[in-house]
Amino acid sequence: MKSVIVLTVILIIAVFAVGFQTADNKSSAKQSTDPAGSKLTDNKARDDEKQAAVAGSASKKYTKPPDEVLRQKLTPLQYEVTQHEGTERPFNNEYWNNKRDGIYVDIVSGEPLFSSRDKFVSGTGWPSYTRPLVAENIVEKKDTSFFMVRTEVRSKHGDSHLGHLFPDGPPPTGLRYCINSASLRFIPRENLEMEGYGEYAGLFEEGK
Repeated sequence: MKSVIVLTVILIIAVFAVGFQTADNKSSAKQSTDPAGSKLTDNKARDDEKQAAVAGSASKKYTKPPDEVLRQKLTPLQYEVTQHEGTERPFNNEYWNNKRDGIYVDIVSGEPLFSSRDKFVSGTGWPSYTRPLVAENIVEKKDTSFFMVRTEVRSKHGDSHLGHLFPDGPPPTGLRYCINSASLRFIPRENLEMEGYGEYAGLFEEGK
């Protein structure tokens, strides 16, 4: 009789053990396949990595090359103006009298700076604009050189010296961004798409 009772107890314990193990296995399997579980976590991690990569590439779109590259890329005048705050001669530079439609970008970094739509004849002999094309790409600094107090204009990403800002421009802003041609590269409207500045092509459509 005792042996029967012992066998019965052993069988009951075995049944419960198998039940617990099966439940544990099902729980583990659910965790590994549950879309609200680890798979979602993995997908979110991949999405975060992708967004970080896109953000990183965007921030590196306009950068300043090393000095040895700039010395090869730029003419002596362009290097002197952009890197040493030089000034080119008035009425004897590339864009002072340019009347073509297009945008002007930093000769160093390529970041968009000004548009021909905001260019005006200032009579100074340098390219002059009433406002920037992309305000975020313009940095203003106090300049006390030559016993004067002026506002220097630099590019944000290339850190190029561009020129100076004066409060004597025409409407609608009353500002004059007096810029060295040597700091700029002009991209005509017909080349904007080809050179990667297609988002600005709409500025020159009829009625704009």
